[in-house]
Amino acid sequence: MKFKYGIDQLTVDVAIELANGTQKGILDPDAVKKVNDCRAKVELMANSDKAIYGVNTGFGPLCDTQISPAETNKLQENLLITHAVGVGEYIQKDISKIMMICKVHALCQGYSGIRLEVIERILFFIEHDLLPVVPEQGSVGASGDLAPLSHLFLPLLGEGAFWVGDEIVPTHDVFKQHDLNPIQLAAKEGLALINGTQFILAHAIIGLKKM
Repeated sequence: MKFKYGIDQLTVDVAIELANGTQKGILDPDAVKKVNDCRAKVELMANSDKAIYGVNTGFGPLCDTQISPAETNKLQENLLITHAVGVGEYIQKDISKIMMICKVHALCQGYSGIRLEVIERILFFIEHDLLPVVPEQGSVGASGDLAPLSHLFLPLLGEGAFWVGDEIVPTHDVFKQHDLNPIQLAAKEGLALINGTQFILAHAIIGLKKM
């Protein structure tokens, strides 16, 4: 039996099974439809003249600054790069993997506006045990795990590094080995990737499993 992201219930036990490979996760057609439908709405908003926060505006104090369609993609990439400021030792590799599993499940609910191809790339990382290197300090708690999630998804842009076995390998080298190219983020996608609490959730899952 396969776990359907965005459709089935993601429990502590299922998350652990997905992480250790005893259960396989798939994209259910219903989840794919929800993701694609939401993405179509985001693209309409991004191409409109109306200012929509996080889609074609800046963030925080720059929420009133509208971004041109030509700069929308760069805005999302810069969001990840500028928030990848975590420090300290690196989190355990299994926590990194569970973070990706939880994020894929959240994105498959169909509310983030992310493209299907971005979700599929994260699934590729999960299935091939390509685990992004993430510093353990940098979360701002209830406001979101912005720094850890930024480090987690830097490899989508061809930046950052992966754990390959017990070695840290630059993303460029891993992509070359797997014949992958960086993904250029589109409107709303950077925000969709780092706006969440999957860092905290992954730690909670590991903690509950130990009880």
